Amino acid sequence: MASSMLVKVTCLAMICLVLGIPLASAAPSCPAVQQTLTTCLLYATNPHGPPPEPCCNGIKTLHGQSQTPLDRRDVCGCLKSMMTNLKLNLPAVATLPKECGVDLGYVISPDMDCSKYVHLSPSTLFF
Repeated sequence: MASSMLVKVTCLAMICLVLGIPLASAAPSCPAVQQTLTTCLLYATNPHGPPPEPCCNGIKTLHGQSQTPLDRRDVCGCLKSMMTNLKLNLPAVATLPKECGVDLGYVISPDMDCSKYVHLSPSTLFF
């Protein structure tokens, strides 16, 4: 009887893991991108010295979560909308990835065309 229950619980756990895989690898939503980069806001509006470590960690986290071309396009679109809605120091924002040791393969700006970046390899693109 206990063996039967263990098999059922194990099967249920495996089903949950299999169904959760696509969700775990999905690109972060715009609110998630904004929340992840909240630690960069002070630097992006009034840069003094290097960007804070939590900001760089957020950029690296987004880079790790943006593995497919569609992921990169979606995150790029979120960044672009954030830039148009906030008063940022654009030169500081443009250099932020490089300051954090991340090579995007392009410069972040309000004029960026996110459709161009979906074909770049994940190693050279996006946070």
